[in-house]
Amino acid sequence: MFDLAFMIDAQDAITPLTLAVDQVVIAGWTGRDPVARDKHIVELEAVGIARPASTPIYYRVSARRLTTADSIEVCGGDSSGEVEFVLIGWQGRIFVGVGSDHTDRKVEAYSVTVSKQMCDKVVAPTLWELDELADHWDQMILRSFAWIGGERVLYQEGGLDAMLPVPELIERGFGGKRLPDGCAMFGGTFAARGGIRPADRFEFELEDPVLKRIIRHAYDVITLPVLG
Repeated sequence: MFDLAFMIDAQDAITPLTLAVDQVVIAGWTGRDPVARDKHIVELEAVGIARPASTPIYYRVSARRLTTADSIEVCGGDSSGEVEFVLIGWQGRIFVGVGSDHTDRKVEAYSVTVSKQMCDKVVAPTLWELDELADHWDQMILRSFAWIGGERVLYQEGGLDAMLPVPELIERGFGGKRLPDGCAMFGGTFAARGGIRPADRFEFELEDPVLKRIIRHAYDVITLPVLG
């Protein structure tokens, strides 16, 4: 277990809160539409990644991989980010944020579980209360931009109406109605426009068009040499 500092934006006030995180779960293949879900599966198969054993599937990674940093270090040039909403359980409450499931694609080709452990999982330092979003959850929008060759391109975009509802995600992953305290769960992603590819910088955001607010974060990708 380790502590991570956040700011809770409750519309009328912003409050600092330090959360103790002891597990990180990456939920995969969480699309409601089986056609869209299979499109992403085919996208990954094109780069040599096997189909998942089940849909959805819940990968565990070290809690220490979770970070709010504005840069990460990766080995070689085969990794890339994915925008996802993030749920964090704390004292019976659930907070909502946005993060990037940065993954080593070369390693993913032989073990998805190992690939998830290879890279830090960046999350924005601002969180919202799930209760404030429940009545318009499906209208929320995830979006990411990638800096590739010096150009900023729209990399992913989609509404949360395309993802499994939060209660179903929690029920399938934990067998109950409540996200465990200290658990941070990434909720799934969208296919990349133009295909999966590495970037020098990755920007991601979660937009709430009803309450007219956005959580944004970005990080630089520092590539370490692979010498043998």
